[in-house]
Amino acid sequence: MDPKLFGLVVIVATFLSPLVTRAGDPEVIDGIAAVVNNDVITFSQVQELSGPEEQQLRQQFTGAQLIDKVKESRLSALNDLINRQLILQEYKKKDYNIPEYVFEDQVKEIIKDDFGNDRQAFLRTITAQGYTMNKFRDMQKDKVIVQVMRQQEVKGNFQASEQDIQAYYDANKQEFATPDQVKLRMIVLNSDPLDPNSAQNTSQMATEIRAKAAKPGADFAGLAKTYSMDGAAENGGDWGWVDQKTLNEELTKAAFSLGAGQISPVVTIGDSFYILYCEAKKPTSFTPLADVHDQIAKKLEQGQRQKATLRWIDKLREKAFIKVY
Repeated sequence: MDPKLFGLVVIVATFLSPLVTRAGDPEVIDGIAAVVNNDVITFSQVQELSGPEEQQLRQQFTGAQLIDKVKESRLSALNDLINRQLILQEYKKKDYNIPEYVFEDQVKEIIKDDFGNDRQAFLRTITAQGYTMNKFRDMQKDKVIVQVMRQQEVKGNFQASEQDIQAYYDANKQEFATPDQVKLRMIVLNSDPLDPNSAQNTSQMATEIRAKAAKPGADFAGLAKTYSMDGAAENGGDWGWVDQKTLNEELTKAAFSLGAGQISPVVTIGDSFYILYCEAKKPTSFTPLADVHDQIAKKLEQGQRQKATLRWIDKLREKAFIKVY
């Protein structure tokens, strides 16, 4: 839950007392995306909600794939809006009443926390986003109501048992794994692709350097500083701890085949020649259950609460008239 709303849930739940209200007529602003009982959800509302995600999708996909992803995003947004409308209707139906000052305080908190109490900066920002003060306040009001209703209507014991926590840990152990790692130093030599003799000469040089590095007591870091042509040369070719996702497939295979203190043969990739030195190795390790116990418990609790929320919303849907256009 949004931390700004969490405190409100505790306070506001005590104000859920009956109040006589009358549902207004649906107000059509633009094309109709759906009707939920007597309320209309417009296409502009759907696009407003899905807009930020659509911007990210346009950076990742193109063509038919982008169209499909945007359709998925808008359908998800529409379903969220339908669920929200059902919850707001349930709030009115049960004649609940949250005092108006709660919503005012919510807006004040946003101005304080996000804008350093600079009301003018806040107003400039929401205006740039296309909101009036009244619309922004109404949006925050709906958010508070939805959060409070979820807390009020979805009740039960969602605390995970020790058995459930242990079972989750055992079934998802890779989630808590630190993969095996190699502490690596590397010498990189690059040949000139425009010089027909460069590859042979550079290969011969790499073989000679490798022979020097393999001698007892050789200073691999010193050789890397002298000969290596990559960005790590000035640090003695130090790549630090790397896992199996750090390097390309060929270098990864060479690095993880080494034992501590071993030097690889010369690895040729394209116009470059690599000599790898393994300083140390770490096997795969797992974070102990005791260290992730509370994290798992929270995750399981959230999952159970989400399932209960979906069951509640499904009941609201069963009793509602919903038409999607």
